[in-house]
Amino acid sequence: MMDKVNLAEKFSRFTEHWSPKIAGEVNDAYIKLVKFKGEFVWHHHDHEDEMFQVVKGSFTMKLRDRDVEIREGEFIIIPRGVEHKPVAEAECCVMLIEPKSTLNTGNVRNERTLPKLDRV
Repeated sequence: MMDKVNLAEKFSRFTEHWSPKIAGEVNDAYIKLVKFKGEFVWHHHDHEDEMFQVVKGSFTMKLRDRDVEIREGEFIIIPRGVEHKPVAEAECCVMLIEPKSTLNTGNVRNERTLPKLDRV
């Protein structure tokens, strides 16, 4: 079905942080919406690149050699194999585009690992 998606409305449907929701699909990729607040875990993805686009707010993408501030209207692509850790001082709304096979914690398995994602 070809319906438009209102990002603000979709983000209003959930409050939890670090729990991506599926908002759409393009070929073999999911469009995911997630709210960041605080620190995530250091991790990498062996087989998938990830795109993080800030819809509202800002966050810092920590890399082992530098930090990159991503502000509203900006995105960053993290290539497969690159260790990274998102950090947001205040709540930040982010859209992810990544292969359907991408596990949110990559090579790390812990209490934040989500084997199955909800749709929003």
